Order: sequence, then C-alpha cells, then structure tokens
Amino acid sequence: MPVADVVQPRYDGDPQKLARWQPDQSSPSIAVWEITLRCDLGCRHCGSRAGRARNDELTTTEALQLVHQLSDLGVKEVTLIGGEFYLREDWDLIAAEIARRGMFCSIVSGARQMTDERIERAVAAGVGKISLSIDGLERTHDAIRGSRGSWKAAVSAARRIAKSGIDLSVNTQMNRLTMPELPAVADLLVSVGARSWMVILTAAMGRAADRPSLLLQPYHLLYLFPLLAAIKRERLDPHGIAFFPGNNVGYFGPLAETLRYGADRGHVWDGCAAGRSTLGIEADGSIKGCPSLPSSDYVRGNIRERSLRDICSGLARERETPVELWGLCKTCPYAERCRAGCTWTSHVLFGRAGNNPFCHSRALALAQAGRIERLEPAGAAPGTPFDFGCYQIIEEAMPADLESDPVIGLTVASQTFGLAPDTVGVWSQQEISETLGPN
Repeated sequence: MPVADVVQPRYDGDPQKLARWQPDQSSPSIAVWEITLRCDLGCRHCGSRAGRARNDELTTTEALQLVHQLSDLGVKEVTLIGGEFYLREDWDLIAAEIARRGMFCSIVSGARQMTDERIERAVAAGVGKISLSIDGLERTHDAIRGSRGSWKAAVSAARRIAKSGIDLSVNTQMNRLTMPELPAVADLLVSVGARSWMVILTAAMGRAADRPSLLLQPYHLLYLFPLLAAIKRERLDPHGIAFFPGNNVGYFGPLAETLRYGADRGHVWDGCAAGRSTLGIEADGSIKGCPSLPSSDYVRGNIRERSLRDICSGLARERETPVELWGLCKTCPYAERCRAGCTWTSHVLFGRAGNNPFCHSRALALAQAGRIERLEPAGAAPGTPFDFGCYQIIEEAMPADLESDPVIGLTVASQTFGLAPDTVGVWSQQEISETLGPN
C-alpha cells in the first residue's frame, strides 16, 4: 500500500493548532514505513502489487534498531503500512517502541481482518491513530479492493476503532469509480466517528498502471475540486472532521487554500516534500524520500549497509537540486514554487518528473482557452512492485458538453440529489468490471 499521502499533520481536534501546523523542513519529520509487503487484499490500484512478503524483510531486532535511528534523526511521527501491517506478527512491538521513544505512531490498514484483539494490541502499544482505506460504497470498494466483504469489514472496524480511544481517520482513492461516490463516503465518515479524511488521486503505478480506465483524466479536476470544496463545507466542517488533500491533489487553483490545511497563512504548497519533511521505508530496509516513489529510480540506500542519518544526508543534498521542468509546467506562473507538484504522480506517467497534468490551475487555464488534456497509454508496466508504464498527453478542443462524460454526469447527480452512505453504489457491476478489467 504505497501511499505518499498517508502523510498527514497530526490532528488533535483544535482547528487553530491544525492551521498553525508546519512540518520541520530541516530533516524528515514523518516517516512512512512499509513493515511488510504481505497483504490479505488484492487491490486493483496497488502500486506495490502487495501480496507476498519481500524476500528479506527486516528482522525484529533490525526493525527496533531502525526505530532508534528514526528517533535520533528527529522524526516526530512514524506511520506503519504494508501490504497489511498486522500480517507481520511483531507489529505491536515496533509500534510500542516508536511510542516509547517519544514519536507518534499511526497505522494505515485495509482492515480486512481487523479483529478486536488487534485493536486492543494497538491500544496497548500506544498507537495514536489508525487510518482505514474506504474506497467508495460497498460494490465499488469490494471490486477495487479485490475482496467481497471488505467494505463491511472496514466499516465495522472503523466503528470499533472510534470507540477504542484511538483516533480514527479514513483515506480514499479518487478515481473513475469512486469520484461520484465521494459525497456518500463523506457522510459515512460522520456515521462511523472519523476525525479526519485523506483523499488521494489514484496514480498510474503498479496494478493501477495495468488499468488506465480506472484513472481520472485531467479535465475531471474541473468538477472534482468544486465537489471537494462543497463536501468540506457542507459535510465535514459542521462535524469537525478535518480534511487533508493528498500531495497529488493541487495546486494553485482558486480552491487550493480552501482545501489545503494551513489556509490562514495563504497557499501552503511548496513543492514535493519527498526527502524534506517525509521519508519512505521499505520492508527490507531500503530508504527513499517518499514511500510511493518508484523504488528503481528513488531508493538511495539501505539501513543494513549505511546509517539512516547518512542516507538522509544524501537525500538532503539531492533535494537542493531543482527538478527540471518541461511541458506546460515549465511556463506556469507558479513554476518556481510548485515545481510541478507531486513527483510520484508525474514520474509514473512519463518516467520523469517535471510536468504534471493533474493540476486544477492548469485544467482551468486550458478550459478558459476551450481546451482540455487527455492521457493515453503509450507503454505497459512490466509487472513488478512499484512499477509504471508510459503515457502521452493529448491536448484537444473541449467537448461541447463535458457532463456527457459518465464520471462527471454521475458526480453531478450524486451531489445534487444525494446518495445514502449505505447505498451499494452508483456503478453497475458490469460497468465496474469493464473499468477494472480482468484480475
């Protein structure tokens, strides 16, 4: 489960503290740690193609030693992910050591087998937050997650976690299937007692790279961003649920300050945070600046061979070199500050960073000129963890009626007429199967 955007500021219920949150840029403050690649789901979008454990995952002793190195480096929060975290039996020993060393421990889970016993172990270990993955309503979620019954299991786990004393968060992939169901998912958050919601655009990595029909198109952002703003204003804010757009949800459009935390200070996007405020750790001890970045291009060392501090020093030197911009990002008025947004999102589309079509500001500028961008596959992914294929950008005249697009039409309808959170979903099983393709 590579999710660069599980990285959230810790939310303690105080909106003023939330608005003042700012990561320490002197060294990584948040580490996202894949403690195993073993998984009990078969998610159709999974960038790491999780399922089996890696060949040489860290031992318990090595993992605990890494916790000490993270603490010594000054990391403030460690998020444990997988695969599925609880399929590594010593997960609570790692979590407890993180807490004992004074770092905040959070967890991301698909929750297919989140038993009461596992929740109790998380409480005993001092876990402060658990973020569950809920991708749309029941039929959509089960199809995307590759497991019938996974939606009900996640919703049940959410209610039990909310009662346990651990902060409950939810993270949701935004793609062709889930976009029309986002308002109902927001209502579900209220009913289960979630305190925050992280949304992220499904990126063309791993199994998602095999399913180009699952991805949103850049012009969908013209409707997605107003939808997110309305959800935040009408469904989340009245219930005190914090909203966190992922690092590939941006960037300098008119709704950016409404949606992104820190709005009282003005626009807070300041370029890709990989290696600056965030750190990614793979289960075998490999280190990269962000957990979602392709391993082949971005791993910068392994803690079995070099200390974490030494590896991070190299990342610090590397981040001082500006990314080479190209395409429309090169001529954007926000280029110097934005630096083409999320490195992960653009790299898995084109094999290099520096040009990101998933930008609200860019989509609006094109629309004003009567144009849109569309992505077409140009090369398949090889089928390995954290892999990607290749896409090309097609710029063309805007269709006369964009709302004839089924994703946009269903989104407008679901927002206008409402959709109960216990609804099975807006897509038929045939439409879902056509979008996801064969297993």
